[in-house]
Amino acid sequence: MATASDAPVLDTLAAMTVDSLERCGLDDETLIISRLAALVAMDAPAVSYLAHIDPAIKAGMTVERLQDVLVAIAPVVGTARVMSAAGHLAEAFGFAIALAENEAEAIARAEKQSRGKS
Repeated sequence: MATASDAPVLDTLAAMTVDSLERCGLDDETLIISRLAALVAMDAPAVSYLAHIDPAIKAGMTVERLQDVLVAIAPVVGTARVMSAAGHLAEAFGFAIALAENEAEAIARAEKQSRGKS
């Protein structure tokens, strides 16, 4: 029986992703390249790229490799989609950096409070 969730859409997307990964035989780099190419082809929003930043980093994806992917798919998806993707990727990286900075600040505050209570 299904249970209620505070985030049913995100839960569904997460379950789909897990199921896809369990059934996929691609190595991590090929998988992330495939997903990024699909996002570009769909003109996906920045938040879709944001969800792939951590897995891309873990797969060893570099900026140069990402640029190679964009160059490779440009003749197929077109200039407008590649340029749109570049903007969305930049926005996603900006979000990721801001989130990492906020997390680092929260950790620093918690450590400072912890030391102050000792």
